[in-house]
Amino acid sequence: MGQLAWADAPPAPQGLWHAVLSPPPVGQPSLPQNPWVLREREITLDLPLLQILKDAGARPLPRITIELFDQTNPELDVTSTVSRINDTAVIRGTFKPPARGDFTFVITGNLLIGTIQMADRLYKTEHMTNGRLQLVEIDPDKMPRD
Repeated sequence: MGQLAWADAPPAPQGLWHAVLSPPPVGQPSLPQNPWVLREREITLDLPLLQILKDAGARPLPRITIELFDQTNPELDVTSTVSRINDTAVIRGTFKPPARGDFTFVITGNLLIGTIQMADRLYKTEHMTNGRLQLVEIDPDKMPRD
């Protein structure tokens, strides 16, 4: 019996980042957690996918998801990419259904700093040190005003 394959089946989405599962280095003091931070974890970027996302001329984009907390991996629907001459790009968009929300990412070199709004949840990606990034879930009601 042969296997059936659909020629026009879309490829599986690729994750833009993944959680780092290694424990924090021993001997490093942990920083005090801000009261507005609900959860945080270190993430590592898929650098080839990051470069494709950053390139405004690379269209159509592959299917891209992001890994949030609680096994939530919404798929990006990029609506705008503005690339700058200094190796920086600003990417904006929404999420494909059933997820609802929007995102803004600023990519400089191999760093991605961004804000993600999903329903009533707010997430940020932040640079920690030495090219390391973290995903943070924020309680906007406890966050200080600018």
